Amino acid sequence: AHYNTVDAPLWFLHAASEYRRLSGDHEGYITHLAPACNDIIDAYRVGTDYGIGMDDDGLIRAGSPDTQLTWMDAQRDGVTFTPRHGKAVEINALWHHGLLVTADAIEGDMHRRADEQREIAARARASFVDAFVRPDGNGLFDRLEPNQSAWTPVDEIRPNQLFAASLAQGPLDDATRASVVRIARERLLTPAGVRTLDPADRRYIGRYRGDMFARDAAYHNGTVWPWLIGAYAEAVLRAGGFSENARTEARNAV
Repeated sequence: AHYNTVDAPLWFLHAASEYRRLSGDHEGYITHLAPACNDIIDAYRVGTDYGIGMDDDGLIRAGSPDTQLTWMDAQRDGVTFTPRHGKAVEINALWHHGLLVTADAIEGDMHRRADEQREIAARARASFVDAFVRPDGNGLFDRLEPNQSAWTPVDEIRPNQLFAASLAQGPLDDATRASVVRIARERLLTPAGVRTLDPADRRYIGRYRGDMFARDAAYHNGTVWPWLIGAYAEAVLRAGGFSENARTEARNAV
């Protein structure tokens, strides 16, 4: 087995929190889920395989040019078609969200640990806003790539930024959340789902066809994925304050 995914444990934090919220089973959460959630957070803090770990700025870095650790994981014959090593936008949105929902869940039982998680989340949020918010108002950078001693923002317009706007404890203010929804609506939304890349990008491949190599090259560089409509719809709802207009737009998109 290859445990080479940087996002799955962060989705576990989300799923565990949602279980507690929807079931009301706080005791079950504390007994069976909180230990795993805290272990996950500790592992990201100190670092683990595949270069996954937290930097001093509170953000999560992961991978190398040869790895494929996010859901955009196409690789064939030694070619990584969508290299997203460094600090990916959805990973750090999930990290911020996971820290806060876990802290809220364990507050009454592990107060000191909850405070530590909130402190890390505050540091991560400040770094996220500083590094990922595009100065042109067009949403968020897709990732930060390592460049010697600096981190270079990659300005590809991809749907990964939607998770920063859709998660309940995302790191964005209302105006930035609205800009993410707007750019996704204008560049990525289709009647069948959400594109994986802006059609104006020179790397855009609009058709999923050909041999396996050609298809693997396409499916994160333009191909529409229906599952992303969930994140889009929730981002629309949050950006619109769950108003009736926002509900109508989300419903129509779905």
